[in-house]
Amino acid sequence: MLTFLLWCILFVICWPLALLAIVLYPIVWLLLLPFRLVGIAVGGVLELVRAIIFLPARVLQARDTRRSGKSAPTEPP
Repeated sequence: MLTFLLWCILFVICWPLALLAIVLYPIVWLLLLPFRLVGIAVGGVLELVRAIIFLPARVLQARDTRRSGKSAPTEPP
């Protein structure tokens, strides 16, 4: 609701700027969409690399907790 109110104030004060923003917003969004998709893909690859790097430590920790009889600590999200 606040955003709509700000758009109305901008439209009253400077309507050419408000109309320009309304027209350019979808174009800018479309231009930035590939960068967002690349960011999601890079984040996924980095999570995969992190999981591969920490896998030996998790396996050794699980083996150690089986020997001692203690429950394994859970990893925070």
